[in-house]
Amino acid sequence: MIDIVPAIDIIGGKCVRLSKGDYGTQKVYNESPLDVARAFEDAGCTLLHLVDLDGAKSKHIVNYRTLETIAGHTNLHIDFGGGLKSDDDLRIAFESGAEKVTGGSIAVTDHNMFEGWLKKYGSDAIILGADARGGKISTNGWLDDSDEQIVPFIRQYMEKGVTQVISTDIDCDGMLQGPSLSLYKEILAELPGLRLIASGGVSGMGDIENLDKLGVPAVIVGKAIYEGRITMQQLEKFNLQK
Repeated sequence: MIDIVPAIDIIGGKCVRLSKGDYGTQKVYNESPLDVARAFEDAGCTLLHLVDLDGAKSKHIVNYRTLETIAGHTNLHIDFGGGLKSDDDLRIAFESGAEKVTGGSIAVTDHNMFEGWLKKYGSDAIILGADARGGKISTNGWLDDSDEQIVPFIRQYMEKGVTQVISTDIDCDGMLQGPSLSLYKEILAELPGLRLIASGGVSGMGDIENLDKLGVPAVIVGKAIYEGRITMQQLEKFNLQK
């Protein structure tokens, strides 16, 4: 059964969500990310996707104190991303309690550094971020587009040892209109053996069921929970079935 991974996006130490990665659409949902994380844990979640949106924009880690607080006061296994551009950023993330980190922009702009992280920390700890707009990888908090096509981009890193990928269709993100099933179907068909973590567009439990039927191993869910499209009771019921 598919894993549901709740997301917490951080700006200014607060829990927010954007639409299509547009910082101008910022909506604050909670002043305390720790309270949100505890609610997810109470609902039976074991995984958390924590994104430093300030870091993504600033190109270096910013909200590591929030990571440290959640890691220190919950038992959640945290995947942390956003602004990880240097060895020092990665060190701070792991020392602050991240179990895994996601590197997206750095995998486009500095292949050698990302491959170095893979060798140093291993494929269990390093997730490739493959977020795309129009089939091409976007970088720097989705503010910039590259010429990298998504499937070849993932394939080249699988050849280097990557086993886990978070892939967001940016045009779907935060829109609550359903995930990009066609994109994930293509990725799964082209890249067997990949642990694909879908992200963006989930509007309710029906979308999660459709991803499960496709064979997607995990899905990140944020706005659908914050907007009440998926309730904590539904999340708890789902987790109890696993």
